[in-house]
Amino acid sequence: MTDTANILVVDDDPALRGLVRDFLAGHGYQVREADGGAAMRAVLDTEPVDIVVLDVMMPGEDGLTIARSLSARRDLGIVMVSALGSETDRIIGLEVGADDYLPKPFSPRELLARIRAVLRRQGQAAVDTPEEPATIYQFDGWTLDAVRHVLRDPEGVIISLSEGEFSLLRVLVERPQRVLTRDQLLEYARGPESDAFDRAIDTQVSRLRRKLGSRTEAELIRTVRSEGYMFLPKVTRR
Repeated sequence: MTDTANILVVDDDPALRGLVRDFLAGHGYQVREADGGAAMRAVLDTEPVDIVVLDVMMPGEDGLTIARSLSARRDLGIVMVSALGSETDRIIGLEVGADDYLPKPFSPRELLARIRAVLRRQGQAAVDTPEEPATIYQFDGWTLDAVRHVLRDPEGVIISLSEGEFSLLRVLVERPQRVLTRDQLLEYARGPESDAFDRAIDTQVSRLRRKLGSRTEAELIRTVRSEGYMFLPKVTRR
């Protein structure tokens, strides 16, 4: 996931909602607001939301009840915020379905860090398994044959790749349009026992970019600051 994720702030305090909205928007997020459960559901019914920042103590339907009703949605992360900050309160919040629990008053920077952590976990769950097995991957006119280890450019010319470059490219095309951290790239490309440094992935990505970039002007691999890398093209499989 990237910083273009959609955040919904649910809190009956308009001043706090505005503070959180402005801070998160300043870091590239799309932020919407709701003053309670009914307004929250109206947004969820009509717009994409990745994370709900949810206050616990609200009039009418409280945050715990709302979190319990949302807990079945695997595509939605929940970060609860509350003036109730005891260990018991946090445990209850997590047990009803929250992904994280942050006591008030909180630093906006800490909230940002918690949101990013939840988004990373969501991304990890999404990339644990490729969408479907395949032997041929096609993107922007390129063709990657996973069985023969052959990459052809849009003109049909074979591009020579090292084993490491091929493994990295296959990881990227199997999981397109998703942010992959350096740790994830290392694990998927080299196995969970890999002890290579993060910088090794940066070097491999740089080499792969040069080879791909020599045949096309399109941006294929994007660096996502403080997160990792994303393979941009739409990929078809057969």
